[in-house]
Amino acid sequence: MTQRTTSPSGNWSAKVTRESFALELEEGIFTWKDPKRIAQSLKRSADTSTHRKAPPFRSAMSMLVFYINRAGKNLDENQKRILEQAKDELRALYGKG
Repeated sequence: MTQRTTSPSGNWSAKVTRESFALELEEGIFTWKDPKRIAQSLKRSADTSTHRKAPPFRSAMSMLVFYINRAGKNLDENQKRILEQAKDELRALYGKG
């Protein structure tokens, strides 16, 4: 029988976002209203991290996608749109699109 590693409240994804060992995220980054600011912060975190295993772009994008996917239906439509725009901004910052 496998043990569950989630918290009793089931908010394991919030813990991952808060306590990510690979990236040091600024407080409240995913609630900001400026997609460019979100992307710049993620880039700064990914570029300076010494703990990530993937290249900086991939680490930053993975954290953003992880948050969007885990917030799911609880994510406000306007904020989801901002976070989707942040993905485009992140691609532009890394010259990927």
